[in-house]
Amino acid sequence: MKVLIGFARIFVGILFIISGLIKLNDPVGFSFKLGDYFAPEVLNLEFLVPYALLIAVVVVIFEVLLGVMLIIGYAKKFTLWSLLILIVGFTFLTFYSAYFNKVTDCGCFGDALKLTPWQSFYKDVVLLVLILILFAGRKHIQPFFAKFTRTIIVFVAFILCMWLGYHVLSHLPVVDFRAYKVGANIKEGMETPPDALPPLIQYNWEYEVNGKSQIIVNTTGQDPQLEGGKMVGVTTEFLREPYEPPVHDFSIEREGEDFTEEFLAEDNLIAIIAYNLDNTEKDGFLPIRKITNEAIKNGYKVIGLSASSQEETEKLVEFYDLNFKFYFCDMTTLKTIVRSNPGIVSLEKGTVVQKLHFNDAEDLRLKQLDNATPNLDFDLKKRLDSIAVLDQKYRMLMQNEGANMDSLWRMQSVIDASNIQFVSTYFDTKGYPGKTVVGEPTNTAAWYVLQHNPDKIPEYLPMIKKAGEAEEIPFRLVAMMEDRYLMGEEKPQIYGTQGSTMADGTHYIWPIENPKTVNERRLKAGYTQTIEEYGKLLFGEDFEYKALTMDDIKK
Repeated sequence: MKVLIGFARIFVGILFIISGLIKLNDPVGFSFKLGDYFAPEVLNLEFLVPYALLIAVVVVIFEVLLGVMLIIGYAKKFTLWSLLILIVGFTFLTFYSAYFNKVTDCGCFGDALKLTPWQSFYKDVVLLVLILILFAGRKHIQPFFAKFTRTIIVFVAFILCMWLGYHVLSHLPVVDFRAYKVGANIKEGMETPPDALPPLIQYNWEYEVNGKSQIIVNTTGQDPQLEGGKMVGVTTEFLREPYEPPVHDFSIEREGEDFTEEFLAEDNLIAIIAYNLDNTEKDGFLPIRKITNEAIKNGYKVIGLSASSQEETEKLVEFYDLNFKFYFCDMTTLKTIVRSNPGIVSLEKGTVVQKLHFNDAEDLRLKQLDNATPNLDFDLKKRLDSIAVLDQKYRMLMQNEGANMDSLWRMQSVIDASNIQFVSTYFDTKGYPGKTVVGEPTNTAAWYVLQHNPDKIPEYLPMIKKAGEAEEIPFRLVAMMEDRYLMGEEKPQIYGTQGSTMADGTHYIWPIENPKTVNERRLKAGYTQTIEEYGKLLFGEDFEYKALTMDDIKK
């Protein structure tokens, strides 16, 4: 009996310490799991949800201390009763989860070891038996060390647990067991390996034979067509579940468009994670604004990820003067990526290279990239981004069927006049606000404003050409504006970007200077389509490009 008690004492103690430390390494994750248990459809204890993190920290520290106390023999009666109460509670929860299929992962060992509900229940049953054995043979549990020494050990263990809990809550877990840990590639984590076993499904075919029910089981899915029997129905169950990639439910969306592939292909991406703005630490965006501005200047792409609405994220961006946009991502996924709200993740082509709590924002490692813009003017960038939205405000509505074109044009004209006033003033005093001043794609905002005010193009076209030659804006935009100017002057265009429609409805490409070599000029300017392909894109697949002269137009 003494040997059995000694084994049970050490085994249970070590298991409680390991289980508690794993959860103490990530108390935020454990609090999410407790939130699942407190949900209305599980235990219906919603009033405890706001206290889930506090309960998580208290429970895991108590779990570690009970393991230490059991091993050294401290406060034997209190320890055994506490262990019994705790394991009875755990056993009830795991049985409830397993039987009613409510919470599919109990979180007993955090993300370090995933157990199914039934595995968790059987583990707790074994522990319950061992603890009952300890109760029965408690006289054989002799303390190690003197009483004062035991007290010091428990006190030190308590202080260390408190320190670890504070540390991981103020920073991030010491050890990351999740699929988004540093070094993991998100795109690869979403893939199913070639050697993954396919799902195995058992089909239970129910037939009625001579008034009696008979079940025929197979895994082929083919109706056994039992002779002399009438099929009543069929049920299925998984003998082997389908393979689930470690990264799932991960996507980056905005306004119905999926940006996942685009952002996971970015060479240098900083993602600010704020899974829910209702309970995010708002002051955390102060250091985040500083480091994201620095990242943008260094040439990084910066985005925000949140499960909150676009309206909420835009208010946050405006209030904290953030210089990046938020995209939508699943809340559970964001909670899994980083245990900080807000948190910071640095990625290179989808591989996680650094993760930070907002308290450690200044520790973000940034390289100065080739496309760095150290002189970026964020105030001007924000103003031009706003102008870019207004520039398209009513033009987008004009595309809707049945739109009141006259009314929309009047309103857009007022906006265009205001926009060009600001832009032309900047042109006259500082030149073109290009890539090195406002970054991409904001460097095109002033171009669009000018393009939509053609009477101003002759005055500023030389400056636009100079900006294009300096790679401050894409040269294809320079080419388009120059063609528009030449068309307005009733001269042949150079790059073939301008088309028009005759009075009889016939579409045509405005005459081009040296049309035989136009495709070479288009390619050099940055256009990927030939003039023939561009014509079809402009006027439809039935359009056939024909080189016209100015004389043809005059006729």
